[in-house]
Amino acid sequence: MVTATETDGFVAALRAQSQRYHSLHPFHLKMNEGGLSRRQIQGWVANRFYYQENIPRKDAAILANCPLPEVRRRWIRRIIDHDGTADSHGGIEAWLRLGEAAGLTRKEIEDERYVVPGVRFAVDAYVTFARTRPWVEAVASSLTELFAPDLMAERIAAFERYYPWIDPVGLAYFRARLTQAPRDSAHALQVVTEHCQTPEQQARAVAALSFKCDVLWSMLDAIDHAYADR
Repeated sequence: MVTATETDGFVAALRAQSQRYHSLHPFHLKMNEGGLSRRQIQGWVANRFYYQENIPRKDAAILANCPLPEVRRRWIRRIIDHDGTADSHGGIEAWLRLGEAAGLTRKEIEDERYVVPGVRFAVDAYVTFARTRPWVEAVASSLTELFAPDLMAERIAAFERYYPWIDPVGLAYFRARLTQAPRDSAHALQVVTEHCQTPEQQARAVAALSFKCDVLWSMLDAIDHAYADR
């Protein structure tokens, strides 16, 4: 049985990965300081869409591998949040509207013409991780959501202040994540702490979260390189 002290240490190790979160990437820092050009913002939006459209596939992989109905019943909400329903649009549609607000067309975003190889490789690696690793590790990799609300709040403020040419309607995705990310991360953290009971399991969970941080950081490396002079 894991003691409360050991659980606290495990959670602290997970939260410590915030120091590797992509909010600290130079591209993100420049974004929040108003230092990106219109083309750089558009490039980021277009490339990030490849990540957004693959999130439901990642979550579907977790569902497929998870043997526990009580986890699946809650986890499926993530897919609905992104894919939407017959009556309401989800995060993918919201991201397309962000692209339109930033001056891109839906066709430009959906046909992936601007997606750079490094972004495609990183996102595909994340989906493969969710499909092939134990389901609890895949859940742990999603815990970057622990760090997302602060990033979203900063991003909204930065876009409103420094990029007024972007229609504010397009920021709806970020506003939705202010409530979705805390809800989702609380559930994921509960699942991980309940099902990672040995030091080895906990170490693998921290490694999974570290991997996800690498995915997000690598995406920004690729975008930054591709749009450095634009």
